[in-house]
Amino acid sequence: MSEVQASAVEHDTEVTPAAIMQLGMAFWGSKALLSAVELGVFSELASAGALDGDTLRKRLGLHPRSSRDFLDALVALGMLEREDGRYANTPATGLFLDRAKSSYVGGMLEMANARLYGFWGSLTEGLRTGLPQNEVKGGGQDMFEVIYPDPVKLAQFARAMSALSANTARAIAAKFPWQQHRSVIDIGCAEGAVPVQIALAHEHITGGGFDLPALGSIFDAYVAGFGLGERLSFTAGDFFTDPLPQADVLVMGHILHDWDLDEKRLLVRKAYDALPEGGALIVYDAIIDDERRSNAFGLLMSLNMLIETPGGFDYTGADCRAWMHEVGFRDSYVEHLVGPDSMVVGIK
Repeated sequence: MSEVQASAVEHDTEVTPAAIMQLGMAFWGSKALLSAVELGVFSELASAGALDGDTLRKRLGLHPRSSRDFLDALVALGMLEREDGRYANTPATGLFLDRAKSSYVGGMLEMANARLYGFWGSLTEGLRTGLPQNEVKGGGQDMFEVIYPDPVKLAQFARAMSALSANTARAIAAKFPWQQHRSVIDIGCAEGAVPVQIALAHEHITGGGFDLPALGSIFDAYVAGFGLGERLSFTAGDFFTDPLPQADVLVMGHILHDWDLDEKRLLVRKAYDALPEGGALIVYDAIIDDERRSNAFGLLMSLNMLIETPGGFDYTGADCRAWMHEVGFRDSYVEHLVGPDSMVVGIK
């Protein structure tokens, strides 16, 4: 009897490769979902209601050969429902993957499909070289130099950031003691999803966002869509070269992980300098658990930083608290928000 067989008998369990194979081939299901978002499957069904396969195929412009397998694969993956040959959204996909709804989170999936999916094919090379595998590969421009000058790519990127942050922003609005503060500035705000959710939940809060000038019109349009233009405004600047705006609370969400250790420390110090006594810095990311065992999304996000940036990486709550204390924050704590995201709060 082999060592593996003996171990299985001893623990009265069957050892199979099922989980290994499921993970190894998970990109099949992932790409099926990403293509469905790209094709507008869920938006079409949200608009038209349940449709038979042939009608849906024609509306989406699909070839007859594999459309049935594609749609049924989405059923098997739990992304669609099918009854009497008619396809419909699930409650979740109808809410979160319909482009017409404010709850749409597909922006992140759109960017994953357009950019990240292909780049992750070079992960092995990135692990061997330590170099980014995105647009910068082969001497091209870095991610931000490619995205920011292109209005289409920038709008897609901003939507992706909102999709990534909207639910987290609602949790921040609920869990942080905003009654003790009156103003907030989101550093690296993109569309402004975070200050919008905070302002919607707390009528006394004013402030806005700080980002590179190209985001200004995108921010203004997004904020105006919520009727918050009088309370939230955009400040243009570069958080490495310009002073940070002053507010009672500064937020850095999905920002620190883009940068190397020295740059992370610099941004934390600049936030400390901009805050009043008693002010707070909220840093949120897919914070890796201190034991580095359970937050797989956070660890994979750190690998995404390898793909996308020259020196970025994700970090644990203990790491971030140490950087905060280095620059003078008198207290800090970590609090889970939603999904893989947590916030680290530093009090000046």
